[in-house]
Amino acid sequence: MRSYLDFEKPVAEIESRIEDLRSFANGESSEALGEELTKLEIRAAKTLGELYANLSPWQKTLVARHPQRPHFGDYVTNLFTDFTPLSGDRLFGEDAAIVGGFARFRGSAICVIGQEKGSDTESRLKHNFGMARPEGYRKAVRLMDLADRFALPVISLVDTAGAFPGVDAEERGQAEAIARSTDKALSLGVANVAVILGEGGSGGAIAIASCNRVLMLEHAIYTVASPEASASILWRDTSKAQEAATNMKITAQDLLRFGIIDTIIEEPLGGAHREPMAAVKSVGEAIANALQGLGNLSPEGLREARADKFLAMGRKI
Repeated sequence: MRSYLDFEKPVAEIESRIEDLRSFANGESSEALGEELTKLEIRAAKTLGELYANLSPWQKTLVARHPQRPHFGDYVTNLFTDFTPLSGDRLFGEDAAIVGGFARFRGSAICVIGQEKGSDTESRLKHNFGMARPEGYRKAVRLMDLADRFALPVISLVDTAGAFPGVDAEERGQAEAIARSTDKALSLGVANVAVILGEGGSGGAIAIASCNRVLMLEHAIYTVASPEASASILWRDTSKAQEAATNMKITAQDLLRFGIIDTIIEEPLGGAHREPMAAVKSVGEAIANALQGLGNLSPEGLREARADKFLAMGRKI
C-alpha cells in the first residue's frame, strides 16, 4: 500500500478516485469510464510533476526519509551478484547498522559497504535504523583494508540519520572509530564511490563517504546535522526545523553547486519510493560511469585526486 507525505495530499486524492473507479468497474470496461480514468491519470501525473518540481528543502528531507524508498538491501539484491557479507570488527562484536562484504558488479569483483535502515519494525530494530555503533565503523575499516589489499574498488551506499549517539557507543570510542574510518576511506589506493541514497547524516555518513566520487539521488539530503538537531542547537526550538533545512543547504542541487558532491542521480517522477526498481537501475548506471572514469588512475593518483577534491571544498566555501 502506497504511503503519502502531507504535501502529496492533492495527488493522494486523485489517485484515490482512480482506485475507486477501477473498483467500481470490477473488470468491466466502458468508453466513458476509460476516458475518465485517462483524464484522472493525466491529472495525477501533472500534479505530481508540479509538486516535485518545486520541493522545498524540508519537503526533500521528508522524501529522503520516506520508509518506502529502496534501502541498502534492495540495491545489493538488484545491482550485485555473489554478495558475501562479512561480520564483526575483530575487536568487540558485530554491528548490524553497517552491512558490508564482497560481490560482483557487472562481472567485476568489488567491495560494497552501506547502512541498512530496515523496511519493517523488526528489521529496523535489528539494524538500529541505520545508526551504527563504533564496531560498525571498525568493520568498515576492516573491509576497506581487505579491498585495498586485493585491489578491489569500494562502493559505499550511504543512508543514515547519523551515528548512534548512545552512551555505550561513546564508551567504546564512537568519535575515534568514525575518524579512523574516514581516514581509511581517504587513504585507499583503490577507487571508491559513494552514493547518498536517502539521508547522509553527519560523521555517520562521511565515515564511509569520503570517496573519489560522491553521487547523490535527486531528493536525498546530506548534512552535518539533522534539521531538527540544528534548530535545537541554533534556536533551542525544534519547530524551526523547516527554516534550518533551508538555511543549511542540504539538498543535492545546493551541494553540487558548492562542489560537495559530483553527480546528481535523477529519481523517477514522485521520488524513488514510487518506482524503486527504476531508482536502483539509475544508481547502477551512475556507479558504473563513476568507476569507469577512475579506471586509469594509479593508486597514488587516486589518493592525490581524492585529497585535491576534499581540499578544494574548503577553498570554495
